[in-house]
Amino acid sequence: MKKIVTASTNPIVTKTISNACKNFAAFSCDIFGDTDSIISFINYELPDIKVIDYTSPGINCSKIMESIHDDSWLHYGGVISVCKDRDQARQLEELKDDNVLSILTISEFSQNFSRLLRIIDQNQQFLYARGMQDIVGGREEGSFVCGNDPLDIRFYINFLVSYLYNTNRISSEDRMNLQMALSELLTNAVEHGNLNISYQEKSDWIMNGGNVLDLIKTRAQDPKYKGRKIKINYSIHNKASAFRITDSGDGFDWKKVLERRAANTDTHGRGISLSRSFVKNLSYNEKGNQVTFQIANQVNSVNAVPGIMKPFDVVEYKDKQIVFKQDDLSNDLFFIVEGRFGVYVNLKLNTVLTPSDMFIGEMAFLLNDRRTATIMAIGNCKLIKVPKTAFLSLIRKNPHYGIFLSKMLAQRLALQSQNAYVLQQKLEALQDAL
Repeated sequence: MKKIVTASTNPIVTKTISNACKNFAAFSCDIFGDTDSIISFINYELPDIKVIDYTSPGINCSKIMESIHDDSWLHYGGVISVCKDRDQARQLEELKDDNVLSILTISEFSQNFSRLLRIIDQNQQFLYARGMQDIVGGREEGSFVCGNDPLDIRFYINFLVSYLYNTNRISSEDRMNLQMALSELLTNAVEHGNLNISYQEKSDWIMNGGNVLDLIKTRAQDPKYKGRKIKINYSIHNKASAFRITDSGDGFDWKKVLERRAANTDTHGRGISLSRSFVKNLSYNEKGNQVTFQIANQVNSVNAVPGIMKPFDVVEYKDKQIVFKQDDLSNDLFFIVEGRFGVYVNLKLNTVLTPSDMFIGEMAFLLNDRRTATIMAIGNCKLIKVPKTAFLSLIRKNPHYGIFLSKMLAQRLALQSQNAYVLQQKLEALQDAL
């Protein structure tokens, strides 16, 4: 069950959340009306979703967000911010907070929170993946199907971008570029693809003081366009990720549009040109209703160092340097900052650890036992060596780190069990075939 914690005294917010959680058995909700209680809960329970209500005057939302920022390494998941109006929403958007999944006015929140929970429930892997994925040599493929509501689209964009960022596949700069490219291309798919809103029609609407969101909402209710969908395919590899966006429209002559708008200085109409500067190999199909592009992934990326690790020195290892040997009595814990490490059991390579695995040596650390494998650096690498006594002392002061470590290890054991089951099924199938 996923935890939702809410900082609010506004009955509209609390009632909306309580009612929504009744319809989704996968979520439980805790509501607090004071700042200290919410901070304590966040730090000790590590809830998956945080709803921060800026309409509640007695709650210091800035202090709560500061607490999350103090060590955002712990607080995977996301924040949904509730504000009183669009002006306040724009102020929060300008902060460009990486933890925020969505910023909604009180009206938008009451109308759409149940839908957001549905989307979260269906796509949980994009919220809870930080440090829990064994992606060495792996590939992840899937798709989303969404309608023409900009709110849904923004949420799907956040899912994809946050997932890639939180699993160390893209940098902060790449994260912003990908967010902008997806936003531009999906907006085009909605406006010009599914809803057939022409460039001139949009220009006239804006010149007359109209809000583009109102134009989209009005057109989306037209029976001719109401059932149209957008499909977002993704294929995440070790070195690169590819995306394909397909709308239900009639397509367009994208080459002609690109040529005509290359020198465009208007407030809109430059989405394709901008997107091409953010990503690689952007191209359309012949019809013009499908666009594909790629981004390069970071390889052996650098982990953000959690606050509890900062008092300890970073140790550099050269290629083929031994971190520790099998059967050694040491029980220090190692946090992977950068690089790859070979794990050898009885002189045979068993697996390779990267920053996505976060820790080395946790078994001896937890069981106070001898090392079960030899660890060797592959290329130049960096680790933080944490003595067991020092780490235990820090956990006594910050118990939530112990909770996070337990969660991470439980996820890793669950993944190993799943992999073992799949391997057993393949072996049984192979034996039956013989």
